[in-house]
This record gives sequence, C-alpha cells and structure tokens, in this order.
Amino acid sequence: MNKTFNLLFVIKKSKTKSDGTAPIYLRITIDGKPKEIASKRYIEPEKWSSKLQKAIGVSEEIKSFNAYLKTLEQEVYDTHHEIMKDKEVTTASKLKLKLQGVDDNKRMLIPIFEDHNNKIKELVGKEYAAGTLERYKTSLKHTIAFLECKYKISDIDIKEINHAFITDYEFYLRSVRNCANNTAVKYIKNFGKIIKICLANDWIDKNPFANYKSKVREVERVYLTEDEIQKILDKEFSTERLTLVRDIFMFSCFTGLAYVDVKNLTKTNISLGIDGEEWIFTHRQKTESASKIPILPIAQMIIDKYKKHPQSLNKGKLLPVLSNQKMNAYLKEIADLCEIHKNLTFHLARHTFATTVTLTNGVPIESVSKMLGHKSLKTTQHYAKILDRKVSDDMQMLRAKFNIDKDSHPIESGS
Repeated sequence: MNKTFNLLFVIKKSKTKSDGTAPIYLRITIDGKPKEIASKRYIEPEKWSSKLQKAIGVSEEIKSFNAYLKTLEQEVYDTHHEIMKDKEVTTASKLKLKLQGVDDNKRMLIPIFEDHNNKIKELVGKEYAAGTLERYKTSLKHTIAFLECKYKISDIDIKEINHAFITDYEFYLRSVRNCANNTAVKYIKNFGKIIKICLANDWIDKNPFANYKSKVREVERVYLTEDEIQKILDKEFSTERLTLVRDIFMFSCFTGLAYVDVKNLTKTNISLGIDGEEWIFTHRQKTESASKIPILPIAQMIIDKYKKHPQSLNKGKLLPVLSNQKMNAYLKEIADLCEIHKNLTFHLARHTFATTVTLTNGVPIESVSKMLGHKSLKTTQHYAKILDRKVSDDMQMLRAKFNIDKDSHPIESGS
C-alpha cells in the first residue's frame, strides 16, 4: 500500500506564451515521487494563487476555469481510489498513464524499472551494495532520457521493445551520452536485467537481446613499480597536506583497500589474525565482500603515526582521510614532485598492491584475491595478465643481453 499521496497545481511561468498566459500542471506525488500532467489550461500568472490553489477573480471565465481544475483533481482522486480498491500498489507514473487512457493490459517499462529499483533499495546492506542501487538509478535516468530523445515519449509498452530498440539505446549511450565502451555495455546489461524480469513473468514472449552482442574491453590498469613506490616513500614534502596524502596513499598501496574502505576504517577493524599478528578485517563497501589483510610493516608505521591525529580521534577513524577529490588533486602534485609520469589516482594504489606488492613477490593469486575482496578469481586474474606482459618485456631485455654473433659462436658453428 502507498504511504503518501498528494496533489498540487503548479503554474509553469517558464513556459509563458506570447499572450502572457502560462500553463497549469497538476503534480501527482506518491511516496515522494512526483509526476506532472498538463491541465491544458492557461492563465496569467498574476491571476493565479498557489496558496489557494485556484485562479483569483469572480468572472464567469474564472469560475469555469476553477471548476475545470476541481473536476480534474477529482478525476485523479477517483482513479487513485480505483487502483487502491484493487489492493494494487501504484506509482505516480502508473497513475498518470491510467489518466491518459493507456490500456490497462499494457505493461509499461518505467513502472517495472522503478519497482525493480525500489526492491534493490530495500535490500541495500543486506544483499546489495549502495553503489549497485546508484548504478540502476542512473540506468533508469538514461532509459527515460533515451525514450524522450528517440521516440518523444515518457514510457513504452514492453512488448514494443525489440532488437532495434536495444541497438538504438546503445548507440544513444555512446553518442549522445558520450559513454565509453565498457560504461555503455554496463548500462545495457542493467537494462537487460529488467528484460529478464519481463521474460520470467511471461510479460513478453521474445527476448530482444537474443541476437545482441556486446563485449567489455579489458582496460589496462596502471600501477607503480618498486622504484616509483620508493621514490614516493623517500620524498620529503614541504607541506603537511602532501605528506598526509602520501601516507594515506601508501597505506592503500600496502593494504589494497579502496578509498572509501580506507576512509571507513576504525580501530575495531584491527584484530589478531590466525598467525597472531595484527590484521585488518573489513567488508568492501562496493561489493559487501569480506577483506582480511595482514598488516605489512609500512602500513603499521602509518597507523602508528596517525593514531593520535586530532581528526582520527574526533571522528573515531583509523586514519585522517581527506575527500577523494582532494586526495586525487594532491596526488597529481606528488606525481610531479616525484617525477612520476603516470596519472596518479587513489585507486591506482589498489592496482599497485595487487601487482607490485603481492603478485610480483610471489603471493599466490588466490590469497591476493581474498585480500582484495574479489568475489571471483577472474577479476584478480587480470592483474596476472599485466604481469605476463611484464615478464615478456623483461625477457626481451634478456634476449638483447644475450644477443650473440651466431657465426662466431662455437655452439652455432659446431666447432
């Protein structure tokens, strides 16, 4: 059952016509989510009272105007009552469609998408991370914008969604929204889940994704080498803020924790591990998966350095972490000062932990995967591929070193 239902007439002064009149819209708000329908009536702004919710005046024209709005308002109340009588949960979008005379037998895309997102919202912290909800909310916004851009409509019957719709949607994401390949593919994948819901409920007979193919391209992850890590560790900075940012960044390089997970750490996340040494026990905010990380000496030095920092004490956090925006801005300065020609971002620290700190030093990929909190070993294997390329580069240098004159060598000549 719906918790709140409100109606409000609003005048759109931004849409004032050349004759000085502006349109009146009826805003329907259900559970905090609004939808507006045009009353198809116009009035001079000075004659409209938002407080009284009617036009001001005693002329027959004004009386007729107000009577029409009352009739429209009553029609909305009656329609809402009909839906509630059938014990259906409605949305502002669904009520608007019903008022517009859309066939009740039709199942429209947007209400289905909204219902899916509402269910995700209820399960945030239980089965889904907050980031998952945000991705689906953004996907819904893109879908609505695509419908308006391509078809000049606010919603569509799910039975009208076909292969052409999917390919046009992907093209829209890549062109109008300027999404990169992997971003566009992810939004299409999110949309695909809504289609799967429709198929599972037998609301559609044919899968519009049947002949659709898209592929996520592997993105080469940049990481720091041992020499670059040492450069940053050895550098003495003239300002306290750069020293702080360097230390927090290095902490991430030696723990593999993402920015938000470092920021959320408290003393309670530190406990003795199976080996009797101190470990970090936490859950990744992005995936809610567990991360159990033995604390390496450099990470421990940083924890000890900031345990009495005012910000750490006041906020009850393990480390005094600045905003992600500031951290990344200051990391650019650090890169320049250390003469490191890479796009230094906080997330690069996580890649550095996976490659230079762990895999390169012989830590098994299964252990690295657990520490990173990856749900699948496939995610971690991407770092191993990076190292394969490094092995190839190193061996090329070795080949060059042993590049000998075949004609003069005794093995080659057989002498």
